[in-house]
Amino acid sequence: MADDEVNITRDGTADETTIQWRWDASTSRTVRLLWAFGVGTFFAAIVTVICWRLYRMAGEVAGGFGRAVVIALIIALAATVLALAASSDTERHLKRITRQLPINVPSETSLDRAMDAAVGTVVMGVIIGMLMGIGRYVSQNELLAVGAGPFTGLAALLLPLALVALVLASFLQSVGALDYEEQMIYLYEPEQTIDLAVIEVVSTRQFGDVVVVKLSYAQPDNQYIQGPRRIVVPPEVAHKLQSPIEHRMA
Repeated sequence: MADDEVNITRDGTADETTIQWRWDASTSRTVRLLWAFGVGTFFAAIVTVICWRLYRMAGEVAGGFGRAVVIALIIALAATVLALAASSDTERHLKRITRQLPINVPSETSLDRAMDAAVGTVVMGVIIGMLMGIGRYVSQNELLAVGAGPFTGLAALLLPLALVALVLASFLQSVGALDYEEQMIYLYEPEQTIDLAVIEVVSTRQFGDVVVVKLSYAQPDNQYIQGPRRIVVPPEVAHKLQSPIEHRMA
């Protein structure tokens, strides 16, 4: 078996009889996007409310100039976040920006998650802001009989969708090992063990770069076999799990 066939993730290790994997926001694009969308939407909703209040206060205090300053600051912060996210050395640039502040810059995985959340906040903030702005324009100019309702409704709908995305991101995370020699699957977080000898049928459904595997257990002497009925694994692991079982049952 070639090394590149069993080296599932950059955090995983493998030999000729074992595949180990860790599928989370740092290794799965699907989980990462779901997490960034969920967290970013909630943060964006909070930031949108704060920015709107600042915009109105600035307008009351300094008129059009105050509003322009607030808009410029928002654009500058958003551009800074996107520039940091696009940089090949985010940690160094972030340290340079915050060197005068009593802030400890996170490193590696923590920094990646922080930048994902920040980018998600910017993107979803733009979307929410556009929906609210269009709704306000439509309402003020009486372009639709229902007013701003459809646009504010879409913006509000993003919050439950974000919650669903976070639940999915949590469900689609997986850490485990497939041992060919022992014919066992070892799952962690939570810890579970699956004996491949009692698996009769395996069916799969892929979501992005994540595969949900449905397991059907044998019932010798009508005895119920305990174990998870669905597990989440990378596509490569799903293929290597499915092949020997189908060959055995053929």
